[in-house]
Amino acid sequence: MSSPFIDFMLARKSAPIPELKEPAPSDSQIETMLTIASRVPDHGRLEPWRFILYRGDARQRVGELLTARAEEREGALNDGRRQQELTRFSRAPLVIGVVSVPRDNPKIPRWEMFLSGAAAAMNLVLAANALGYGTNWITNWYSDDEEGRRILGLAPQERVVGFVHIGTFEGNAFERPRPDVKSLYSDYSGPYEG
Repeated sequence: MSSPFIDFMLARKSAPIPELKEPAPSDSQIETMLTIASRVPDHGRLEPWRFILYRGDARQRVGELLTARAEEREGALNDGRRQQELTRFSRAPLVIGVVSVPRDNPKIPRWEMFLSGAAAAMNLVLAANALGYGTNWITNWYSDDEEGRRILGLAPQERVVGFVHIGTFEGNAFERPRPDVKSLYSDYSGPYEG
């Protein structure tokens, strides 16, 4: 049994970030994508995530700040490494940061809130793909660095779910090997025995 939606989901692939080009999604398309991204399981209706748009000149500014931070951590960077950091957020015309925003709640664990943010990131990817754009969801070193997160606009208690790079993609994305699904599930047979 097949449907256009099932075919779309079975064919979904990540596009190489350097091949994501202009045009970027319009403001109305971004609003649509973020509306879809927000339609995820959210126990307690806490909205434990938010989005940061990196576009235009802000992408170069982020690259400059991340380059300075990388040099603080690693010392002088060679030309290739320096260029890599300078262009972290300018390779695609739009990057949307998905940020986990934990809320104080005695009944809902923070890990569940983080998973809600991951669901939002996946919905964002799918919405952008459905609108005809290529995407790539990454994290990278600055996601685990307190100063890196601050540079990217996160508050101290917030964490990176991912950065979704979005743009027009006209190539053919590499089809990576996929898991054998039959090896990933089983029928329940009782408590785990080790």
